[in-house]
Amino acid sequence: MSTTTSTPRTGCDPAVSLTRSLLAYGVIAGPIYILVSLAQAVTREGFDLTRHPWSLLSNGGLGWIQITNFVLAGLMTVAFAVGLHRALRPGRGATWAPRLVGTYGVSLICAGVFRADPAMGFPAGTPDGATEVSWHGIAHFAAGGIGFTCLVAACLIVARRFAAQRRPGWATLSAVAGVALLAGFGAVASGSGGAGATLAFVAAIVLIWTWMSALAVHLYREATK
Repeated sequence: MSTTTSTPRTGCDPAVSLTRSLLAYGVIAGPIYILVSLAQAVTREGFDLTRHPWSLLSNGGLGWIQITNFVLAGLMTVAFAVGLHRALRPGRGATWAPRLVGTYGVSLICAGVFRADPAMGFPAGTPDGATEVSWHGIAHFAAGGIGFTCLVAACLIVARRFAAQRRPGWATLSAVAGVALLAGFGAVASGSGGAGATLAFVAAIVLIWTWMSALAVHLYREATK
């Protein structure tokens, strides 16, 4: 009569290694996107952090940098979404949270492919009151709206999962990140153009990427337990 013993999952397990590799993209996607965007924001002529959304950096002779930034961040976010699915299953949110995060990743890729229109005097030489909207500008805004909505929903789903697990800190962080993104995008989408709305949106973007990186690190550490 033979007996079998289960082998604990370790970092040497190929499935665990793959999950952790995918989660690692979630750790680095946000910092890379933010650093590349801010580096351009403070060095490109005519760009004002208190007035201009980062999407405008896709315009001008150096616009390819932000376009590439969008696409790479999107690809890394999609990879993270696959890892998120593997790390969360089974359990609440294991299906929809990764799907929503993955959709956000696709929206970032689309935001790079369909660049925003020049506006508010950027890039240099653009009339300050330029209001012409192209088809790709509409597509860019639509991609952002869909992506941000999905990411807000993902935050709330993850918050419910953590709440059910009696992890109030993570539940609160996830909920706050989602609500802040909703408020920040709503402020900038209202068209007010004020410094307060622009900076609130920037703060929300930094917070949401921080949340994603922190969640990825948390799940990365949990993957071998």
